[in-house]
Formats: sequence, structure tokens, C-alpha cells
Amino acid sequence: MSACKECIRRSWLLGELSRLLDYHRGELSTLLKLLALNDEALINFIAGSRRAELTEHWERFELDDPEVKPGVQTTCMHRPNYPRALLGREAEPRMLHIIGGRERLAELSAKPAVAIVGSMRPTDYGMEMARSLARGLAASGVTVVSGLANGIAAAASAGALEVDGPTVTVMAGGVDVIEPAGRRDLYERVIACGCVVAELPCGFPAQRWCEPARARTVASLTQMTIVVEADQDRRELLGAHAAQALDQPVMAVPGQVTSPASRGTNRLLMEGVPMVRTPADALERLCGLRSASPEPPPLEPDLQAILEHVGAGRDTPGKLTAARDDPRETLLALSELEVKGLLGRGDGGRYVPRESLTDK
Repeated sequence: MSACKECIRRSWLLGELSRLLDYHRGELSTLLKLLALNDEALINFIAGSRRAELTEHWERFELDDPEVKPGVQTTCMHRPNYPRALLGREAEPRMLHIIGGRERLAELSAKPAVAIVGSMRPTDYGMEMARSLARGLAASGVTVVSGLANGIAAAASAGALEVDGPTVTVMAGGVDVIEPAGRRDLYERVIACGCVVAELPCGFPAQRWCEPARARTVASLTQMTIVVEADQDRRELLGAHAAQALDQPVMAVPGQVTSPASRGTNRLLMEGVPMVRTPADALERLCGLRSASPEPPPLEPDLQAILEHVGAGRDTPGKLTAARDDPRETLLALSELEVKGLLGRGDGGRYVPRESLTDK
């Protein structure tokens, strides 16, 4: 069933009030309170000189077609196929536009779900950790929920898709507005395996208030939020703050103490947020389970030693060959670790571990 007229009108109203909502984007709690208001109260509170005009249009609102664009479906809080995870949340989106199908979204949102969030400007370490965590969680049947912006969110989506895992991407603007445009390929891959959803009407470009609104939807769809890498500023930690505002568990990946990209996550850990290093850590916290995947056989000591060298910062071919007796054997070992998926290549050809090194 498509969204009802009342909720479609709400989506239209948010689009009309978008520029005015931008004035209240700075404080997450204030924005959530505004989004929790009914339509009449929201118009009266922020519409100002447009109050009479918007009230008239709201009262005369006509519904043309509930399926507003080919390939896009809608649902709302009054329909049985609306994600149960969103019901009862503070300021939950009244309506969702969906690419990938209502039934698929209902199925994916009924599974255990984890949000993976973080920096718009991550390091290679952060990108690989996001991929690794998402890949492991998705392989265990957990739905990975994220945005489509550059950085950690995109890496998380890509990691889940490596195993054709369950994935939901929440857009800040319209469900058909791909921002940044360079993520079109990732967007289409998400649609093939999962769903893309949005609160706002099709064709609507994201405004600044849409980022915190999206963060609250991402957190609401999940049972836990993992912050992989983030600086201390408000935007970088928006996903964590949205989860905390909804009383959702938050976990954080530790980072280098010298890296600005890890200042926010390391502070979260200092404040008592549980640490996550591997998908197994997240699964244990999420549902008391370890990954059902069999443990891989132990690495040969030589390969393990190279992994530890890379993790310690000797991450270029020159540094690694200089630290060992046989440069040729070192290069062959590096190639083998890449083939096994344990090493990736980052900026400047540096090697990056693709799995966390934990105590055995």
C-alpha cells in the first residue's frame, strides 16, 4: 500500500519549509522537537510571513499519484509495510520514498541492523575498517545502514556489497537525487541488493538541515551505531549524537592518537563508549553472538609478521623491504596478503590492513 494523503502532504510540507528549517539545524535536539510537531504546529512555529500562504496550500493539498515516479514506491507510518523499527521513535519520518521495494525494505529492517557512520574525510585506515566491519556484519546477516556521502558511509555500503549483503542507504534529499554524483555506481549497486530510502519528495536537493534529519533516520532503523573514524566537530559526530539522542547503543573504533581523524572516536571511547575492533565485537554486543563464519586458518609466521609491520606504520614497500633480509620474499608476501584480502592499497601506494589485528 502506498503512503496515505496525510503523510504525503507532510513530505510536501517539509520541502516547502526546508529553507526555514535550516535556521534550526545547529542543535539536534531542537530540530528533533520541530520534526515531532504536527503540520499545523510546525507551520505556526516557523513559517513566519509565509504562514497564511502555506496554511491555505496545506488545506487545499491534492494528491495526484501516490507512486510519484517510475521505480519509486512509498509507504507511511499508517501502513502495515512501514518499517516497524521506526514506529514510536522521536520525530520518526512519517513517510518514506523507496527504491528497491516496500517489501524488501520491510524484510531488511526486520533483521538485526547496524549503522556505520563517521568522517567525510577519512584516512585509508578508516575506509578499510568501515569496509571490513560492514563486510563481516553483512556476511552474518546483519543489515548495514548508512548514507551515501563521501567517506565512511560510502565505504560501509561498499563493504556490505562485497558479500551481496543486506544494505539500506538513507538519502539526505530526494531518493532519486544522487549526492555526490560520483556515487552513482554505488547507488545502483545498493538498489540491486538492498534499498535506497528518503523522507523528502523526489527531485528534492538536500539542504543543511537534511543531514541531521537523515542521521536520526539512520539511527532509528538500527539497534546500534558504530562510529569508525571522526574528528571532534559536530558534523563528524552527528551519527553518534543522533543515536545517543534516541537512547541507542553506540560503539567506536579506536584510532591513532596522533590523527585528527580519530579525535572524536577516541574521545567517545574515553567517555565510556564500548570499543569495536572486529565484526565479532559488534555481533557480541548486538545479539550475544559470535560470527557464524568459520575461523580462518592461522597465517604463516612470515605473513603475520608483515601484517604487524604494516599495522605499526611501516606501510610502504620501501620501508618493508628495508626492514627485512630478503626484499624479493617480502614483495611476494605482500602480493599474497593482497590476494587473501588482508591488505589493501591506500593513497601513495601505502598498504592498509583490511582486518583488525586482535589478540588470539
